[in-house]
Amino acid sequence: MKTYPSIPAVEDAPDRLLAEGHLWLLEQVAGVPLRFRLTDAGYVEFGDRTRVYTDEDQIPAPYAVAVGHVRQRLDRSRLREALDAPGDAVFYGVATIDAGVAYDWAAMPPFLGVDVWSRPDESFRPLDAVEGIFDGIGLQAVNTVAREVRARDFHPETYQFPPSAWYDGPVAGVVLRNKRGDRATLSNRAVLPEAHEHTPTPSEESVGELAGELATSARFERVATDLERREEPVTVEEVHERVLAVVYREEATRLFDRVRVHDDERFRPRVDLSTFRGAVAERTRAFLAER
Repeated sequence: MKTYPSIPAVEDAPDRLLAEGHLWLLEQVAGVPLRFRLTDAGYVEFGDRTRVYTDEDQIPAPYAVAVGHVRQRLDRSRLREALDAPGDAVFYGVATIDAGVAYDWAAMPPFLGVDVWSRPDESFRPLDAVEGIFDGIGLQAVNTVAREVRARDFHPETYQFPPSAWYDGPVAGVVLRNKRGDRATLSNRAVLPEAHEHTPTPSEESVGELAGELATSARFERVATDLERREEPVTVEEVHERVLAVVYREEATRLFDRVRVHDDERFRPRVDLSTFRGAVAERTRAFLAER
């Protein structure tokens, strides 16, 4: 599976990016890279920026909601119809995991697409085709902030960041793209530093209190209601696992340290996850008994 493309900061981008042609501006979503492809055997293979997860147990806990979303929403039949071989395309996007920006998690898709690579052409699909490709296979692409902006008229130092599509606040940045394949990020420093503020590591005794704070009644109800809507059984096991996945996604900065290893973001637990799981299990049983 082709490696996730790296995107430099705007000050490190090729000079031609802002010297000629036109730009598309996409919302930079604070999350982590996630790529996938449909294999010839018919299952979905996932990876982050450089690693491919060959085993289910390798997928980091905060990715669970995004991975489940892709598996559930991906229209495999349409994808097979569009390709000579299922593995001929690799899809790149962002797993929308808590990085310190207060997104509307219930409204924001767990995965947002940003790029599609085609093996037969050995190239990325055109910018103006990407949104339609993701829509065609049942997924959503990141939103486009502006199209066909004259490059010479774009000035990073005076750019006014627009509102985000996913919360009541400005975007975390914009990704600049042109039709030649050049790209760069212009981060909003007023937003992103908040994503890396340090919070104290909870003691073992307080993990139960943390579970009570994060595994809220509202999250339990959201999961239970979603299971009922899908006509799936609302069992302790099912609700427990889904609420855990939701908490790992939406509260990642409380539960994990993000550590950069080479070009990848790794999630290192800040609490004993076994103790945390047990505390959430107790709350699951109590919630369902009362419900």
